[in-house]
Amino acid sequence: MSNEVSLVPLIRKEGEKIPQQIKQAAKADRGYFGTDGVRGRANAHPITAEMALRLGQAAGKIFGGEGGARRRVVIGKDPRRSSYMLESAVGAGFMTMGFDVYSLGPLPTPAVSMLVKSLRADLGVMISASHNPFHDNGLKLFGADGFKLSDAQEAAISALMDEGVSETDFVGPRAMGRHTHLDDSHARYIEFVKNTFPRELRLDGLRIVVDCANGAAYKVAPMALAELGAEVIALGVSPDGFNINEGVGSTAPQACAAKVVETRADLGIALDGDADRVHLIDETGAIIDGDQIMGLIAESWAARGALKGGALVATVMSNMGLEKHLKARGLGLVRAKVGDRFVVAEMRERGCNLGGEQSGHIVFGDFASTGDGLVAALQVMAEMVRRGEKASRIGRVFTPYPQLLKNARYAPGADPLEKPEVKSAIAEAESRLEGHGRLLIRKSGTEPLIRVMAEDEDAALVRELVEDLAALIGRAA
Repeated sequence: MSNEVSLVPLIRKEGEKIPQQIKQAAKADRGYFGTDGVRGRANAHPITAEMALRLGQAAGKIFGGEGGARRRVVIGKDPRRSSYMLESAVGAGFMTMGFDVYSLGPLPTPAVSMLVKSLRADLGVMISASHNPFHDNGLKLFGADGFKLSDAQEAAISALMDEGVSETDFVGPRAMGRHTHLDDSHARYIEFVKNTFPRELRLDGLRIVVDCANGAAYKVAPMALAELGAEVIALGVSPDGFNINEGVGSTAPQACAAKVVETRADLGIALDGDADRVHLIDETGAIIDGDQIMGLIAESWAARGALKGGALVATVMSNMGLEKHLKARGLGLVRAKVGDRFVVAEMRERGCNLGGEQSGHIVFGDFASTGDGLVAALQVMAEMVRRGEKASRIGRVFTPYPQLLKNARYAPGADPLEKPEVKSAIAEAESRLEGHGRLLIRKSGTEPLIRVMAEDEDAALVRELVEDLAALIGRAA
């Protein structure tokens, strides 16, 4: 079964036709778009105001209405300084094409996905570089169904951005789009998040540290937890435009872990810059990663008859210990390519309602169409409340296999994986792991890096193979 996203999913209103540009782009290069939208260094190609304007115009032309019908786009962002520049530019592009723009303010990526559907909008834009430092930024687009656009749709937009939208396609002065700031966007998302938590349960008596990475969830995450009854200790809630992910959040969970231990909290929640991923910290300060979270929820949902498809969808990076644990309970583990878009595509194809990544992107298909760190944390807290057990007990679902990942950088244009000595070394490593471990070699989708990962019950063998292969690939590059 393919792990690729469907080329042309229907994202228009029911009964409308797929734009011809998308059909023509089915096999086209995706151009500006990488594995998760357009991303790069802010105020340098491709992340410029001029690019964002062209993106808004191109997407507006492709998904615009026929016969003068009004269209809507919702735009959310994280608090990076550059996000405000990009929001103005992409919004202007859409307004040029007759789209009404609804600005949500700083809000998590999953909120954009949710509000596209709630507002009956035609497109959604999230401006964020997720867990990257402040100097990076990006734009990712969602369709009317709340799912990220397909490869073909992104390719069509990219091609039109290069071609340019003609002024003859601009709408007249009276038909230009309107701009509205949605003042209650935070309240709408908080209510959505709370509704994913079982109504018969509350968080009374739980002390929770939530680290918002000085990012998009800095307002909504503490408020949602407090409204559910938790005592909240907030970190990373003072964004200044430059401090997103700086020593806080899921990429630096040590700050959250230290605060959990210091305050004797029951749980720590470390979100990333756009709050679509999470790492949890138990009361001892130990990290609970995405694999453990998925294992816990899959087992719990299966016991209650709530797990659909009889399986969990993870990625090639997920630990073999998780696979072994699920198999012992009669549950499957389906592996998709790295990237939540591939996880979601596999979930939709197989009818599964739970999937995610070891990195903390967890997708709950019954609630949302993209990863949501806060919803994931609430599902774990629901289990804590139901069972009356500490996070350290329920957060260690399986014993992980020793796993090591190293990156080997290569020069752009080079292809060290085609070198005979590298191919030979990879084949030898695979033979040494055959039957009891696995080796994964893959190129990064965003940087000139080759990621070398191995896992096996023999930690010494894992280290030897990964270090030797990474060094060899680095020399061959």
